[in-house]
Amino acid sequence: MQGGRRPSPMATQDGRRPSALATQDGRRPSLLATQDGPNFLAIIILSQDRCGLSRCITYYLVAIAVSDFLVIITGVILNRIGRIYFGYSVLFTHPTCAHIMILGFISLDGSVWLTVAFTIDRYVAICWQKLKIRYCTEKTAMLVIGIVCALSCIKNFPFHFTYQPLFTMDGVAWFCDIKTSFSTSPTWQAFDWLDHVLTPFLPFILIFLLNALTVRHILAASRVRRRLRGSESKEDTEMANRKKSIVLLFAISVSFLVMWVTYFGHFLYVQITGESYFNSLDFNDPEYIFQETTNMLQLLSSCNNVFIYAVAQTKFRGELKKVLLRPFSIITGCFKQLKKMIAHDLVVTSHSNLTQV
Repeated sequence: MQGGRRPSPMATQDGRRPSALATQDGRRPSLLATQDGPNFLAIIILSQDRCGLSRCITYYLVAIAVSDFLVIITGVILNRIGRIYFGYSVLFTHPTCAHIMILGFISLDGSVWLTVAFTIDRYVAICWQKLKIRYCTEKTAMLVIGIVCALSCIKNFPFHFTYQPLFTMDGVAWFCDIKTSFSTSPTWQAFDWLDHVLTPFLPFILIFLLNALTVRHILAASRVRRRLRGSESKEDTEMANRKKSIVLLFAISVSFLVMWVTYFGHFLYVQITGESYFNSLDFNDPEYIFQETTNMLQLLSSCNNVFIYAVAQTKFRGELKKVLLRPFSIITGCFKQLKKMIAHDLVVTSHSNLTQV
């Protein structure tokens, strides 16, 4: 692929380009696919509305978890694992593989910008008490989620016109290759820059800035609270909760930075040097390892945000424990029931034997 092209998991000269985590035995993409488990658990637990969270927060967290779930489905299971084990299936005919990639882009952008939307919601809830009454509502959350999803679709729709069949065999168009015009047209180059600015550069700036302002507000409020309490030695649960909030916000910012900085850095490297994206099957080449590490971290970014938010909640952890222990509880209950039945049968048998005697 030429410089400036968005690295595509299926767009190569030979149609066999290793994916972000693809190895010759496919173990790493399979391992990444297991990350859908936490998202699925989060969707189930949050949808039950037993975590003591407001409906507004629940809507955002469920929406983020669903987007993250779709990222793993499209970007890892259908794309990477599918290519390893079902290389010449209907999944990789030209229209289908193009649609899968576009859905992956939409899901990833949706996940990132829903995280931004939730960050804005928490910033308003903590720092703007008057605006909180009007903004932090179920209706606003649903509206924002709908807008983010719609804009993610609109933003990524043009990528559909950048793909062409890699080759045609027996009248069937296979795989997806990027058109040469994508690397030569100034319009497409500008769109590629806009794509990378909108995801992830601008989201990171917003998340980092809003979280920093939120932490500053929490610290200022904490100093006022300490002065009002004076030398009172009683444990302050409010202060403890605020410290947890600071750690949570810091973890979110650092997580987003670590997961995306290499991706954006690699894009800048390609643009500045004019070199092409690495397109080889040499798994030991440092340039290949760097490029695919950026894709790996990009996908991993969709596995952690909702759990960073949710696991910080005590009630969520309690519900998670219940869900994880439920299969064991069912098995234990079955054994107890079986034990009772066996004991009952033994009693009946003994009573029958005594009667006969």
